[in-house]
Amino acid sequence: MWDSLVLRGGSIPKLTCAKIMLLPVVLAAVALVSFTVGSYPVPIETVINIIAAKFADIPRNWTPDMEIVVWKIRLPRILAAMLVGAALSAAGAAYQGLFKNPMVSPGILGVSAGASFGAALAILLSFNIIGIQIGAFAGGMLAVMITYLIGVWLGKNGDATLVMILAGIIVGTLFTSFVSLTKYTADPYTKLPTITYWLMGSLASVNLSDVMMAGIPIMIGLIILTLIRWNLNVMSFGDEEAKTLGVNTGRIRLIVVFCATLMSSSAVAISGIVGLVGLIVPHLARLIVGPNYNVLLPMSIGMGSLFLLLVDNLARTLYAVEIPLGILTSIIGAPVFLYLLSNNRRKHWV
Repeated sequence: MWDSLVLRGGSIPKLTCAKIMLLPVVLAAVALVSFTVGSYPVPIETVINIIAAKFADIPRNWTPDMEIVVWKIRLPRILAAMLVGAALSAAGAAYQGLFKNPMVSPGILGVSAGASFGAALAILLSFNIIGIQIGAFAGGMLAVMITYLIGVWLGKNGDATLVMILAGIIVGTLFTSFVSLTKYTADPYTKLPTITYWLMGSLASVNLSDVMMAGIPIMIGLIILTLIRWNLNVMSFGDEEAKTLGVNTGRIRLIVVFCATLMSSSAVAISGIVGLVGLIVPHLARLIVGPNYNVLLPMSIGMGSLFLLLVDNLARTLYAVEIPLGILTSIIGAPVFLYLLSNNRRKHWV
């Protein structure tokens, strides 16, 4: 399942390097096109000129509204989509290696359910948008902390990984019940619609301050995971094999869980619940570059950014009323995952 792994460094095929180098080019092109997508059309030539005007003195042949749309509405949304996609994909890839399970996603330890409860409770208490984001972040971190402590406590004399996954399922179910309880007590005309819409996921109200607030912890998590990504190759073989190779499995597990939770909670705080990204994108990346985490993790980060950016563009253009991101990622992701399951089960991950 996780064969042909390179533990640390090693040569990377030229074709794989070319694929990794091509991805930023494609991502930059899609991001540029994304500035033109939306209910207020802005030609791509105008977008290029507006961006270039920040660095050079060129004639301004566009309206002030266009500049506002580009800098204050679409730029934050594009950056947020790239950050959230990268965070969820990297977290999913890291968890799949850590738990040696291709069906694992960022929400396996309860982060999504905890973040949902935190945000729902903040909405119920009439907090502002910053309070809602803080509530979602705190809820996600709390749920995973409970899961991790249960896993450490009950997994001392057994399979700590399995215990942690089972604890995550139980904790996630518990926090999901808390979300239902919050919705049940919410005002059906004011609070309940807000909670329901938030849970479906959206980037419609994101601004640059939101991007900065979520971007810092996401970047910290991405950098740390990238620096220790070779350890995920070793952890994929199991704890006993990893220990014989000199890896401190307990410390690596704690670091990966912390970074993945930090990124997932930060992403959910600004986007709401966006499902299947952390499950599907790592598999797509694995089919392109293989199971070696030295290249798999960077590819997952780039493909996650690209995937969610494309889905967000669809959300803005398919109908006059914007479609929530969580709905689209599930509609697109489910058949994609079934296709991967049916066509690649004898290859890298099943």
